[in-house]
Amino acid sequence: MAVVERTIRTPQADLRVSESAGPGMPIVMIHGSGASRAVFARQFDSPLADAHRLIAFDLPGHGESSDAADPATDYTLTGLARSAAELLDGLGIGHAVVYGWSLGGHVAIELASFHPAVHGLMLTGAPPVSKGFFGMLRGFHANWDMLLASKKVYSERDAERFETLCFGDSADPSFRDAILRTDGRLRVMVLRSMMAGKGPDQKQVVEQAAFPVAIINGEDDPFIRLNYFDTLDCGTLWEQCHVVPGAGHAPFWERPDLFNPMLSRFAEAVATHDADTALPALRRTG
Repeated sequence: MAVVERTIRTPQADLRVSESAGPGMPIVMIHGSGASRAVFARQFDSPLADAHRLIAFDLPGHGESSDAADPATDYTLTGLARSAAELLDGLGIGHAVVYGWSLGGHVAIELASFHPAVHGLMLTGAPPVSKGFFGMLRGFHANWDMLLASKKVYSERDAERFETLCFGDSADPSFRDAILRTDGRLRVMVLRSMMAGKGPDQKQVVEQAAFPVAIINGEDDPFIRLNYFDTLDCGTLWEQCHVVPGAGHAPFWERPDLFNPMLSRFAEAVATHDADTALPALRRTG
């Protein structure tokens, strides 16, 4: 499947986008901090790209996208979600599955809180936590490595450590370059906005979602508390909270053989949910 590359201009930043032309449900994939759309190469190089309109983009301050026009605003979770919303609108996407990994998961939750195109939400490495510091502690491990998530300037050693935490020993050589390219102001502003409790309560967004929600984590994820997900009361949870064996923070990269079929099944489930939801409305208006 051919992949089209283009740049979409938004008020927040110029966003670099990769897109396949599959006929099925669009799937928008949002990467984590310090990464780029290149982390989804194993989804684009799979039958998913033939079956679905896969869309991956570099967040502001990442990859081939520009840095944010107004870092103090655009590098908050709300600002990043607005840039994703501008992208959806610019591409004319009226319905989609949105997959968010790590920081991208938190951006996806925020996006889902206000944008009607989100018909299904899949999360990896992104505990939907309540507002504030104590909410974050419930979903994340508190250790020294977490400080890297908010450090403005990375040394080569910092980049190497962060790469290992995210990808274990499976990283592509280009991933280190992406980490070093990232605008460090984003790391500062994202954590500040999460600590301040700005934006919607992410736990409530997920628990009260009217659309299907999927949760897929790696069994060896060093950042998150897997048992936290057992405390969620999500009425639209798809199947169960899946745990991928032999994977850490990035199961979509480390175990695409297990992850990709789940993403495909979830997209089918979202399409079925849309059809089931639309039928009663058609009967009322028919």
